[in-house]
Amino acid sequence: MIKFKKIKWKNFLSTGDHWTEIDFLEKNTNLIIGHNGSGKSTLLDALTFVLFNKPFRKINKTQLINTVNEKDCLVELEFDVNAREYVVRRGMKPTVFDIEVNGSPLHRQADDRSNQKILEENILKVNYKSFTQIVILGSSTFVPFMQLSSSVRRDVIEDLLDIRIFSFMNNLLKDKLRIQKEQVRSLNLKRENLEDKIKMQDKFIQEVENQHKNSINSNRNKIDTLISESENYLVINQDLENSVADLTKSQEKFVGADKRLSKLNNFKGQISNKVSNITKEHKFFKENTVCPTCTQHIEEDFRLNKIEDAQSEAKKLKKGFEDLENTIEEEKEKQRQFVKLTKEITKLNNGISKNNTHISINQKQIRELESEIQTITDQFKNRNTEHEKLEEFKTSLKTTDDKLSERNQDIVHHDFAYSLLKDDGVKTKIIRKYLPLINQQVNRYLQMMDFYINFKLDEEFNETVESPIHEDFSYSSFSEGEKMRIDLALLFTWREVARVKNSVNTNLLIMDEVFDSSLDGFGVDEFMKIIRFVIKDANIFVISHKSDLHDKFDNLMKFDKVRGFSRRIV
Repeated sequence: MIKFKKIKWKNFLSTGDHWTEIDFLEKNTNLIIGHNGSGKSTLLDALTFVLFNKPFRKINKTQLINTVNEKDCLVELEFDVNAREYVVRRGMKPTVFDIEVNGSPLHRQADDRSNQKILEENILKVNYKSFTQIVILGSSTFVPFMQLSSSVRRDVIEDLLDIRIFSFMNNLLKDKLRIQKEQVRSLNLKRENLEDKIKMQDKFIQEVENQHKNSINSNRNKIDTLISESENYLVINQDLENSVADLTKSQEKFVGADKRLSKLNNFKGQISNKVSNITKEHKFFKENTVCPTCTQHIEEDFRLNKIEDAQSEAKKLKKGFEDLENTIEEEKEKQRQFVKLTKEITKLNNGISKNNTHISINQKQIRELESEIQTITDQFKNRNTEHEKLEEFKTSLKTTDDKLSERNQDIVHHDFAYSLLKDDGVKTKIIRKYLPLINQQVNRYLQMMDFYINFKLDEEFNETVESPIHEDFSYSSFSEGEKMRIDLALLFTWREVARVKNSVNTNLLIMDEVFDSSLDGFGVDEFMKIIRFVIKDANIFVISHKSDLHDKFDNLMKFDKVRGFSRRIV
């Protein structure tokens, strides 16, 4: 229960730089009177301003500061909630917003908006609309329950039945569902991205493996080709070496032919010289009988013997010379054969050397290819890094799938809870339970005010009115006095519901000018009976122009203008 104890204000509206104080607990019924503009309705604005930072009447908040002093506007309110004592101070020029609990300042939040939220949701547990429906009635700016929109009516009832928590929970669930659905969308995008990465990584690994295998196979085929070529060269070289061996063996027969030919040619030269000399001698003795040098006669026998000897020797030398020439020709042939064989052997050796060069080149290429194969093999072994990356993607995908499953499951549960907490869910069931009691209580208060109609609110808080005179009535069909009776009956009912539910139960009830125009004399009497004997645990304040009502109240408060400032006259 909210038990309002005391309120005071200064430099507020027409109030000057002195405190105006009202003790809510002093008397049960209180009449506040005064002329127009005397400040008797200031209580309404001061109360809503200090609690909700807005005036009750249609006044710009900046206009709440006294226009004469123009500063130090301040309202202070004392109240109890569940054995805790609170003091709230709110002011302008300078800005003031303080909350005390049990004599100590309440821990302030970062901004006044957050502190206001704590005041309404954690301490008062009521908002401006609901507060005014159970605490205040009347005033030209007051909007009665029946003139509120359906959504605002519902908010008021939810506050009274203490089921606003379901709306709060529903809003939280709505926000949570929105966040979860955003998370699901984000996770789905992440999942799609991971699936693409896995496909790309799989393809990359496969391409790398295929590339490595193809490269290795290609190099091995090249090595096999080179080995085959080298083996062919070795076979060819073997044949060539065999041929060289055969030719070398054949060449042995002709070794030394050039030396022998040289010797024979020298011998041939000697024989030729000797033949030349014998020929000269034969010619000399044949042509000369006298020595040309000494002019002595050459004996004929001697000369003939010399001629015969020369002829015989020449004949022998001629036969030897012919044999020598034949021998020389044979040696020349041997020499030609030796040169020929040498050329052939050289050609064969050149072929062997060329093939050996090819074999060396092939061996070098084979080593290079084997080294490349080893490099590719090592790289292929290092593909584990890419496989690890693939496994990371798969692990991340599984984690994402698990989160998705979890979020989707949460969404299912929260969707179910959200549907229960909607207006047509649990709240409607609770409202449906209380509606008969609410309608019963409203009609009870109407009968107390001698207004015999059957007034009913449905689940959408639209009214149905049955009258003995008319079957089809609505709130707008009644006169202002009849509307006031309905407004009062609803006000008293809401207070009764609040008291039973202990939701926004409070001791304070303020009614502005309810007697001045809308209620006739009979209605006033019945109303006074209700507030004296039916409304329990209430401190009631009635603002009116009618001073003749003072004998019906426990306490009279009078406001008036003194030197331009509103003052309470004791």
